[in-house]
Amino acid sequence: MSQPTERAIEHWSRRRVLTAGAMGVAAFSTSGAFAEALTITPRMAEGPFYPDKLPLDTDNDLIRITDNAAPALGQITHLGGRILDSKGEPVRNALIEIWQCDNNGVYMHSRDRNIDKHDTNFQSYGRFLTSRSGEYYFRTIKPVPYTGRTPHIHVKVSIKDKPVLTTQLLNAAEKERNAKDGLFKRIKDEKKRAALMTEFKPIKDSKIDELSAKWDAVLGWTPEDDG
Repeated sequence: MSQPTERAIEHWSRRRVLTAGAMGVAAFSTSGAFAEALTITPRMAEGPFYPDKLPLDTDNDLIRITDNAAPALGQITHLGGRILDSKGEPVRNALIEIWQCDNNGVYMHSRDRNIDKHDTNFQSYGRFLTSRSGEYYFRTIKPVPYTGRTPHIHVKVSIKDKPVLTTQLLNAAEKERNAKDGLFKRIKDEKKRAALMTEFKPIKDSKIDELSAKWDAVLGWTPEDDG
């Protein structure tokens, strides 16, 4: 599986240190008030375009497909974060899948009306097993809008082959499009809305205008649920 670039790792590490300084060490504890303050990540529809045929390459680097020299079109984004259980504990070996349309707004799916315009250099789908600390990483593109939908990335999390969360990740900066999005409008609680959004921030000194996005998902699940 592909690994974050050194610049991306440095960017994430710096953000983590700054957060610790601002919120204190207690912010990284999962006990007491912090655990109680967690917002379970709300579900959103899977949608009609989960790949009906998985690509041969299903790793966590959606920018380059095996043996393809050219990268996908779009603004490269390093997406990372953690998968946590309902108590705030990291979930190890959770399978996180993402899929999204390409930079032309086309999904890799036979029923997409514009499938003939699909960027064949974009993998469109990827998956990753979380680490001991519950962390995951993908290299993908910044999501783009298409008719009727705000920019988003589809997310599914499974544990021991059992899906426990299917949702969508939105761009917090797309306030107008998010407000008009039919699926997003169904979620009324502001905390739950916030749990579905992240910021796509420029990576300092990147020569190709890469972005970094950090998003944690909190499952309505604990290991005890599996008996």
